[in-house]
Formats: sequence, C-alpha cells, structure tokens
Amino acid sequence: MERLETGIHAGRLSPAEYEANFSDLHPRLDNHEALVAADRCYFCYDAPCMTACPTSIDIPLFIRQISTGNPIGSAKTIFDQNILGGMCARVCPTEELCEQACVRNTAEERPVEIGRLQRYATDAAMQAGKQFYARAEPTGKTIAVVGAGPAGLAAAHRLAVKGHSVVIYDAREKSGGLNEYGIATYKTVDDFAQKEVDYILSIGGIEVRHGQLLGRDFSLADLQAQYDGVFLGIGLAGVNALRIEGENLAGVDDAVDFIAALRQAENKSEIAVGRRVVVLGGGMTAIDAAVQAKLLGAEEVTICYRRGKEHMNASEFEQDLASSKGVIIRHWLTPKSILSQDGKVAAIEVEYTKLLEGRLVGTGETGVIAADQIFKAIGQTFDASGLGSLRMESGRIAVDGEGHTSLDGVWAGGDCVFGGDDLTVSAVAHGRDAAESIHRTLTAAAAPAVAVA
Repeated sequence: MERLETGIHAGRLSPAEYEANFSDLHPRLDNHEALVAADRCYFCYDAPCMTACPTSIDIPLFIRQISTGNPIGSAKTIFDQNILGGMCARVCPTEELCEQACVRNTAEERPVEIGRLQRYATDAAMQAGKQFYARAEPTGKTIAVVGAGPAGLAAAHRLAVKGHSVVIYDAREKSGGLNEYGIATYKTVDDFAQKEVDYILSIGGIEVRHGQLLGRDFSLADLQAQYDGVFLGIGLAGVNALRIEGENLAGVDDAVDFIAALRQAENKSEIAVGRRVVVLGGGMTAIDAAVQAKLLGAEEVTICYRRGKEHMNASEFEQDLASSKGVIIRHWLTPKSILSQDGKVAAIEVEYTKLLEGRLVGTGETGVIAADQIFKAIGQTFDASGLGSLRMESGRIAVDGEGHTSLDGVWAGGDCVFGGDDLTVSAVAHGRDAAESIHRTLTAAAAPAVAVA
C-alpha cells in the first residue's frame, strides 16, 4: 500500500512507526530523576500550587516525601485528596494549574515538575499493590452512582470507604469515562485507565453494572425509589452539530468517536485516517484528534478555529505540542459548507471571522481547504433523558456548593453540572465532595433523636 494513499485508509505507517508515535508522551521519572526534580521544590508554606489544584493536594508534602525516599507515603498524601491522582498526573493541564502557580517560575521560568512527580509516586504505589484504605463498618445504606467516569469513581470510592454500598451504572462496556474513551492514546499508555479503575474498585463494596443507560434502561425516579441516595456523574454524551451543508457526507466524523476508537484499538494500523485532515474546534479534543491523525500518517492536518490563539480552550502547551507534530493551526476561520466529490468529502469552505464590538462576525471573505476527512470537535452537549423534573441551568444540572441538586437525595458532579470546567481533576473534586455531603446527610438521618429535657 502506498504510504500516503489518497482518501481515508488504514495502515499508512510501519509497525515501528506506530509504536514510536504512540509511545508515552512523558515517561515516568526514574528514581534519580525524581530526586533531582523534588530537590527543586521550595516546600512553600501556604503554597500557591495547592491553591491552584482543584483537589487541594498537599503538593509540598508529597514532594518532600519523595525527596526523603518515601514515594509510597507520597502516594497516600495524593490519594487522600485525589484517588485518581495517577490519571490526573498524566492528563491534567498542570502547566495552567499547579505548575503555573509554582514560585520557581518567578526566577527561572521553569516550574517544579509537579505532574511527573505525582505520577512517579502514584505509579510506585499502584505497582506495589499498596491499598491505603479499609472500609468502615457497613452502614446498611446503598447509593446509586450513574457514570463510571472520574466523578462517579471518586464518589464511589469515598462512599465505600465510609462503609456505604455503591452500585455504579454505566452505559459503556468499560469503566473510566473519558479517561478510558476520551484521552489521547499517547497520554495514557499500557491500559492505565483500567488499571486505575481496578485499583479504585479493590476497596470493595462497589458493584459496576455496564451497558445501563439512563433514560433507556432506567430513570432517575427508579433510582430514587431503590436507593438511599443518588449521585449523577453522567458527563456529556451528545456532540454539537455544525449545521452546514455537507455535514452528513462520508468522511465527516466526530472527533470524540475517533479518539475513542483509537483508545480501544489493539492495533493502531487498523484505524483509518485521511491524507488531508481538517479538525474543527479549539479545545483539548481538537488537539488530541489532530495530533493523533498526524501520528497515524496523515500528510496534512489543519485545525480551524473561529477565534484567535488566545481564545483557544486548549492550553498553550497543547497547542505547541500540536505544532511540534506538524499540525497547522489556523485561527479566525468558521466553516461555511463541506464540498463533495463522488459523495465523499473533498474540501471545506471556510469564512474568515473577526471581533466587532465584542461579537464574532464573518468578514464575507471565504476560502477553501482541501480535505478528505473532517473531524468535528466543537463541543459536547448534555443529554437530560431520564432526569424528570431535575432543575437545569444553561443546559446542565444546577447544583449547590456541595453538589446537591434540586431534588432531595440526589447529587451531581463533573461535566454534567453547570459551572464546571470540564477537567478530570475538577470532576474528581466534585465526586469526592459530593460523597462527603451524601455521607453527612445519611449519617444525620440515621442518628437517633436526642430528647430535650
């Protein structure tokens, strides 16, 4: 097969090229590298990196534990706040969170490698099979968790530790949510997402029922009738439409589905990709899809984003990563129509845009970009099927500071709630904090009344 055959094809590269292209983006530090990296930490009092972490991990403490040769103790410090600390170490935009806040940036413009140090510690504990938590005495209470993604897993683990029984319902064949299906392959290799799920479930007291979709197989009212509490961590299932001519042509695909297929493929050479690929969007999904298209052997990959570089949701690090892999990022372009030849994608017509009095408008000037494959990465939508009278806000579930919804006994967290930032680490914080709120509520309800003299 010709290396750069036209159209959408699989097997564009050699086995060695696939292996190299999809190897670990940031391999785990070895012992010496970890000690050197840890030694750069000032161990700040009231450290700004902790404030920048949505799960408030005691970063100076866990780094000091590494520096004193105690990576297992370091892992416990991390897991106490973030039981998915291993995945967060791999996928969190640390360059915009904890590492951006690092005081080392002031003098050296190079922060402590907090993310890689976190991976070093958590990997050490998981590989050693070190289980830090034991379940409390059974409370007799059972909580339903909808969604086996980061929010749901974090909630389930914390509830199980408290002695409650948990049943997780998830629509897919595997647990993990976006950690399993929505992260670029090179960010989490060696089936780590499932290893982390197994580690979390090893606490016991958590049953997972796969292939169960809210709104199809059960409703929120069903769960309310059966369980003492419900946590919704259902994420965003829908994909926004382009609403332009040609959107349904062969070769126009959802970036989320493309990434999921890559994550589940045992052999990357089986995944077909175009010779000229255009990705529409400016977030992490767009970057992940574009980079992986290039790594699969696409000759030209172009990201088209309707606003400027400074408006992109993808971090500057991710944008630079895409550029380093040969991805072209073009700003101030919005899709107008998709052009076809023989019923397949041939090109995309775009219009240049600009900001006028704070509003994005088209300039009337258009252009055409040749393409045989187009990926839509313009955001996902929330599917409210099966939720009944649950109060919504701007299309997502409305919650208070503890994750309470408008219905008694129902909590929610992660991407499905209004005001979230669509980060794995934030979803973990939502699930953890909601679990604490659920525990307090159930404990208070079960406490005997105190007679007043």
